[in-house]
Amino acid sequence: MDRTFLIENYKDMNLYDDIDKNLEVLKTLLKQSGDVIFREFRIGEKKVKGFLVCVDGLVDKALINNNIMEPITLESRKLDGNYLSKKSVYESLLNYFITTADIKEEEKFGNVVERILDGDTPVFVDGVDKSIVISTKGWEQRSIAESTTEAVVRGPKEAFVETLRVNTSMLRRRIKNPNFVIESLKIGKYTKTDVAIAYIKDVAKDEVVEEVKKRLNKIDIDGIIDSGYLEEMIEDNPFSPFPQIEHSERPDKIAAELLEGRVAIISDGSPEVLVVPTIFVQFFQSAEDYYERYYISTLFRILRLAAMLMSLTLPSIYVAAVTYHQEMIPSPLAISIAAQREGVPFTTLMEAFLMEFFFEILREAGIRLPMQVGQAVSIVGALVIGQAAVQAGLVSAATVIVVALTGIASFSIPAFNIAITFRLLRFAMLIVGGTLGFFGIIMALMMILAHLASLESFGVPYLSPFAPSNTRELNDVFIRIPWWAKIFRPHKVAGKNVKRQNYSRS
Repeated sequence: MDRTFLIENYKDMNLYDDIDKNLEVLKTLLKQSGDVIFREFRIGEKKVKGFLVCVDGLVDKALINNNIMEPITLESRKLDGNYLSKKSVYESLLNYFITTADIKEEEKFGNVVERILDGDTPVFVDGVDKSIVISTKGWEQRSIAESTTEAVVRGPKEAFVETLRVNTSMLRRRIKNPNFVIESLKIGKYTKTDVAIAYIKDVAKDEVVEEVKKRLNKIDIDGIIDSGYLEEMIEDNPFSPFPQIEHSERPDKIAAELLEGRVAIISDGSPEVLVVPTIFVQFFQSAEDYYERYYISTLFRILRLAAMLMSLTLPSIYVAAVTYHQEMIPSPLAISIAAQREGVPFTTLMEAFLMEFFFEILREAGIRLPMQVGQAVSIVGALVIGQAAVQAGLVSAATVIVVALTGIASFSIPAFNIAITFRLLRFAMLIVGGTLGFFGIIMALMMILAHLASLESFGVPYLSPFAPSNTRELNDVFIRIPWWAKIFRPHKVAGKNVKRQNYSRS
């Protein structure tokens, strides 16, 4: 058969009732791939011809041997060949001999090839224009391990892995309700990546669920390798530096978001699960906030918000104060800074800019290098190079302290994607502070606030519950009220079922 013609038309072609033609078509399409296995056999006393196709490495070979091949080749001998037609042999395999739970009949070559490349195994019988497709996925996968990016002292330690069904099972284990729905679709012309949309039907807003499906179905791309592809494709404001979709590798955190009415998007091959809609304050909340006592969690939340402000503005405030507003610095400190800067050849702006630049290089090098080497490079770079630069008169000690404090503050932000946004904006703030002083810093902060107020995530204002103001929901922003007082879900997120619990301590 002409392979070019088949590649262009096989998706819509029906299976033949002649097994030799089916075998020829599939061999023409797949035989050139060395990992595709064709296994021909005979069924029953009549020795009806049959074959199966699978991809080595994607299937569970033990399942194929024990639950498919053994019943077909050994048990099928019990069929009385004198009375059975070829169609009866097929029905017997379907109903009695194949002993796996997940089987489906397919009639199109397109569906059969897609299932083969997905790790399933179709079985063909001569004289029947259908195929029994058996779920035999069984590739090697990473074991469930502790989260590396969202570590906690108290709380579950397990994290998502790269296999979609393992990830959905971790969510299903936590939400045992028939209204917890997981819908599947495939995205990617070549990768055919499995993507799942998870939500609780009587809690999540219907319009948000429909919007998620609509945006995902619109994606027409060669392939999806990670959930980051999906995030960029479906976010509301693609040119904003602020992430509008939260992601997490913690199943407990995603389950809690689902219980608030949000929708999770799980992509096969990625351990990061996306959650929509997302609001700004979510990026400063850790899963551990809800496991520790509420007043301790409240203190840590306030510290994180303070760290966020330090991460964004501390270097620019230092440069503006030293350059334009020396009167705001206590005299002993101003004299000390001036003494340290004596002999430094750069302006304060250039000095801070260079230190921030080299600090980011050190941080990137520490992340990219192997763990043992990376830690050593970060420590040696921060301590030795910093100290040497001060002694050489290239930078002042005060600038090193400011840059170091800024770096430490950025590490305390739980979400990596919002932390790198502040790293980016910090350079812009530095330039504004070094050229326009405090006036420029205030103007820049107002512009950032105005931009944040203009953002939305799947119909929910990004700055909610600040703008628009909702005082009732502020009890889970700066402070974390106790669980027994947490009666309602976020109003803007949960549509139909706002009440979370009926428990009362009174």
